[in-house]
Amino acid sequence: MSMATRREATIMLAAAGLAAGTAVAQPAPSPIALPPPRTDFGGSLAQALRMRRSTRAFDTARALPPQILSELLWCAYGVNRPESADRTAPSWRHARETEIFAAMADGVWRYDPIAHRLLPHLPRDLRGATGVQDFVGTAPLDLVYVSNADHLGDISDIERHRVASADIGFIGQNVYLYCAAQGLATVFRGSLDTETLGRLLRLGPNQFVMFAQTVGYPKA
Repeated sequence: MSMATRREATIMLAAAGLAAGTAVAQPAPSPIALPPPRTDFGGSLAQALRMRRSTRAFDTARALPPQILSELLWCAYGVNRPESADRTAPSWRHARETEIFAAMADGVWRYDPIAHRLLPHLPRDLRGATGVQDFVGTAPLDLVYVSNADHLGDISDIERHRVASADIGFIGQNVYLYCAAQGLATVFRGSLDTETLGRLLRLGPNQFVMFAQTVGYPKA
């Protein structure tokens, strides 16, 4: 079976599971408390900018350790000023409309920046549905960037997508710089079926998928 066929099969199986529901009740997974980010990691900003690049070949056998996952998510959109809960990435009019979903082999998790933890969202491996490229289904982590229109007020759909694109771009670049500093591989992706993925993620009516970003160790 070709990689493309396997990816299509993953999407169809996920959709079938969504339609049919879970046949056997499973215990709900608990939130995962992430370890605190180190107070100092990586090299200089200049070094990270020189190393920043997009990579589409990942070591599928090497998972991201909890410390790396913790720092990656904190760099992406974590709280860097606890007194105000402000983030490492800016947002339009302080809307904080972006949510980050982490698709991994053990299911889909939602990042909670305030408590710095992962909340269980779906107990299904939806990595293969997060894009059209072959590597998305086997890389250890696919970040899915979702915007919530409820946070953006009474503006047009075009304005919502323009604002969301800018805000998620800041987050994606934070991920790029952390990956460059830590020797990780990443690529920011716009080639994905956002409507199908939104249904598979069981998003609310005012949530919409914007982009995705794959992270892992580079393939040797």
